[in-house]
Amino acid sequence: MTIENLHKLLDQTHQYLSTSEIARHFEVAPSTVQRWLTRESSPKAYISKGLEQLLLSFEPKKSAGDFSFIDLFAGIGGIRQAFEHHGGHCVFTSEWNTYSQKTYASNYPSDHALVGDITKINASDIPNHDLLLAGFPCQPFSLAGVSKKNSLGRAHGFADETQGTLFFDVARILAEKQPKAFLLENVKNLKSHDKGRTFDVIQRTLTEELGYNIHTKILDAQAWTPQHRERIVIVGFKDTNDFDWADLVKPDKNSPIMQDILHRTDGTEPFLEQDHNRFFDHHQNQVHTKYTLSNKLWAYLQAYAQKHREKGNGFGYGLVYPHSVSRTLSARYHKDGSEILVYQGEDKNPRRLTPRECARLMGYPDDFKIPVSDTQAYQQFGNSVVMPVFKAVAEIMRPYLVNSAIDAPKGNLNYVS
Repeated sequence: MTIENLHKLLDQTHQYLSTSEIARHFEVAPSTVQRWLTRESSPKAYISKGLEQLLLSFEPKKSAGDFSFIDLFAGIGGIRQAFEHHGGHCVFTSEWNTYSQKTYASNYPSDHALVGDITKINASDIPNHDLLLAGFPCQPFSLAGVSKKNSLGRAHGFADETQGTLFFDVARILAEKQPKAFLLENVKNLKSHDKGRTFDVIQRTLTEELGYNIHTKILDAQAWTPQHRERIVIVGFKDTNDFDWADLVKPDKNSPIMQDILHRTDGTEPFLEQDHNRFFDHHQNQVHTKYTLSNKLWAYLQAYAQKHREKGNGFGYGLVYPHSVSRTLSARYHKDGSEILVYQGEDKNPRRLTPRECARLMGYPDDFKIPVSDTQAYQQFGNSVVMPVFKAVAEIMRPYLVNSAIDAPKGNLNYVS
């Protein structure tokens, strides 16, 4: 058995057993199993028979899901988690960042490999699927070639207009695989990006070139988590135009506030085995002091804010209290944490959120594993989606996906860096 097949067996087993349970079964340390799962090391060949026997005992419980999807520009899998909650089964994943791959692989063991650069993958090699998910980066489209063809009165398609952008890869996969639906996520200003040209090309490509009925909505995460975070969501369907954003259900409760996601210092903070006291000192009932700003950094941020106030600008740090709603968490949070600083009283400098608090702010459950450094974790959560928002979107998309869902083959692509 090859090393890659051995890892696949381990990933499949991990869908049914925790890291600790697998470790106990093979009489090894949980940290050893974790290194196997993240590909930092490989189990011995003899482990394969034990894994096969374990899988046989769970096989009757295995389900292919109500509908299949692929996860492009996957990040750390926030959109995947949302759609799995409503019966989806992921058959293909692409994420180019190696640190994000590590976090993804730690949290979503599956029966398919995690592919790197999507631009190097032939669309025909991707498994059939009902739904395409993509949180793609937006880039301006070049006018070169398109203007020339217009002047000559010649037609042009999405291959001309979108070539060289990552949206092109979304379009070519939609063209090849023809899934019944898709969901695309991007920053709020996608519509105004490049003076509106970017969104115009995307819209025409999806409707006129690829034949989808599309529905666009800007959603603010504030109803689900205590964070003001607006993102544009574009959903499209081949065979229906009945989809209605009015069906989206927001949480029927009071608006969330920061104390809902902050570490609790009253002795009720849960001990998370996977964190190993990394962020919170359970003996002292306090966040580790390394997250408190140094005197030098705090003085700099205050001076920077004052300078801009004097100029009439709104730039500066964002101080949050237990009953606050935060600004948008960004990928640059690791630099100084200035957009979201937790107030710790008059006699103590404010602090950054810990990565676990960032995970909560993005709606990830506490069993979500954070296997990377703080710097990488801040970047990953800052680039992620607020998962419960997309769980709500998945709920209203599901009825259009489960009827006559295709029997998608499992992905068999190898890792591509």
